[in-house]
Amino acid sequence: NFKQSLGVSQMCFIIHSKCILLRYTQPGQQVHKICFGRWEEGRSQDGKKWKTLEHKGPLFPPEYEPLPQDVSFYYNGKPLRLSIVAEEVATFYAKMLDHEYTSKEIFQKNFFTDWREEMTAEERDLICEFSKCDFGEMHRYFVEQSEKKKDMSKEEKEVLKEETKKLTEEYGYCLLDGHKEKIGNFRVEPPGLFRGRGEHPKMGKLKKRILPEDIIINCSNDSKTPEPPKGHKWKEVRHDDTVTWLASWVENVQGSIKYIMLNPSSKLKGEKDWQKYEIARKLKLKVETIRKEYERDWKSKEMKKRQKGVAVYFIDKLALRAGNEKEEGETADTVGCCSLRVEHITLHKELDGQECVVEFDFLGKDSIRYYNKVPVDKRVFKNLKLFMENKNPEDDLFDRINTTYLNKTLNNSMTGLTAKVFRTYNASTTLQEQLSKLTSRMWHAEKLLSYNRANRAVAILCNHQRTAPKTFEKSMQNLQQKIELKQKQLDEAKAELKKAKSDYRESKTEKLKRLVEQKEKMVKRLQEQLKKLQLQMTDREENKVIALGTSKLNYLDPRISVAWCKKFDVPIEKIYNKTQRDKFAWAIDMTNEDFEF
Repeated sequence: NFKQSLGVSQMCFIIHSKCILLRYTQPGQQVHKICFGRWEEGRSQDGKKWKTLEHKGPLFPPEYEPLPQDVSFYYNGKPLRLSIVAEEVATFYAKMLDHEYTSKEIFQKNFFTDWREEMTAEERDLICEFSKCDFGEMHRYFVEQSEKKKDMSKEEKEVLKEETKKLTEEYGYCLLDGHKEKIGNFRVEPPGLFRGRGEHPKMGKLKKRILPEDIIINCSNDSKTPEPPKGHKWKEVRHDDTVTWLASWVENVQGSIKYIMLNPSSKLKGEKDWQKYEIARKLKLKVETIRKEYERDWKSKEMKKRQKGVAVYFIDKLALRAGNEKEEGETADTVGCCSLRVEHITLHKELDGQECVVEFDFLGKDSIRYYNKVPVDKRVFKNLKLFMENKNPEDDLFDRINTTYLNKTLNNSMTGLTAKVFRTYNASTTLQEQLSKLTSRMWHAEKLLSYNRANRAVAILCNHQRTAPKTFEKSMQNLQQKIELKQKQLDEAKAELKKAKSDYRESKTEKLKRLVEQKEKMVKRLQEQLKKLQLQMTDREENKVIALGTSKLNYLDPRISVAWCKKFDVPIEKIYNKTQRDKFAWAIDMTNEDFEF
């Protein structure tokens, strides 16, 4: 009836665990989509995220098991039996002994300071110098335990797998508005040593064990409240239906709040993602107006407006984070756009053949260094000189504005607009442009290389870096050996083909003709295999210090990637793994190859 009333030529239902999507085509090949079911179900306009929420609470890590009697910590060359609490903290360091972190002075200093606080008075009197501590025997014990775990029989591994599965079934799901939803991180992080990113000043500090008394539980009022472990009680039980977290606590190193949230594939997460990228797409229609607005601000008589105009320009053109104020010494000296200091930029009237160049050098999020030389508009350059006048290196560059003011003015320009939305818009736009530029009807492996290069352009824009993996050199050597072996096989195959062709010219039998065809196919197959290995090597080398995952999961509209896959016949599995496909199920279900951000 529906088809007849609308004159629909093609119509199909796509049934997914999170929604039912109806796609139909009207005359003129215009495609329409109606999404109903759980993505749209019960959407609240009053800020409420759910009606009922029930879960089992978080899963706590096991209690500490003391070391065997024959495994000791040594101090000044002598074995020393530590108290249980001190021993547990010592094992955190021993397990990391072969990691580069433990070679860093700040890591050693922070660890030793926090470790001494966990010792008994007698232990503190005795263990006074870190240089006299020997964790070698403890480290060897943990290496042996790790090797034993690797050497477990198939049956033993299956038992562990079943135990993990049972725990996931019990703690890994909740009931949200009557639907069974997967929980993302239902395990409380075990105690250990803080690592941080980059040269974090708090690396090596003790992350203390989280107890039920530290945890706030969130569930619906009429549901069964999760039972805390025996002998314990929760810090608080809340019934806040305006948030989506199930449990929260404050970690001790940086004082940040940790949450147990729904899995990215859940209805609420999917809806939130969808809305996030739709806001970024709306910016596409407004961005030119906003750019004209901040360009007008560069000439304002009010210094506050000038600073805002230049800051928004940096956020737009360089995808800088807005930056948040921090208490003195609270975390690493990381900054964003609004918290840039005079010492973080250098102005060059001319550099490398370009005019009005700004040289940035500062620590961004996660202590990742941001270093960039960028030619800017002459008015921006002139304003920066003005902002830096009569200031010391440690003074704020933008001393009249902060992130709250900046985001408020952005929201006035477009509802929902923040610095992060700008970042999402520019990242997604860059991916769309790069894919259009780099991809053609090429060989499959070349398409994937093009995709990674487009993704890499976004990661560079957003300053998503990583340290090269410890196994990088080894894996590259292995790949080089495979290439050399494949090249040898190809050379041999070419020689065999040459001989087969020579034999066929002398005696044109059907048998020799088939042999030539076989050898030609072999050469072609080996050439493709060699090319694939060479492309892999190029891809790995280019990705050595670039983190592609952050932008792919947080800043790039997944519909761009899905549409690209469909347009160029690339399996979606080559771009997104199983977890990522679950997270972006909404995009996979409703995107066709014609989608553009």
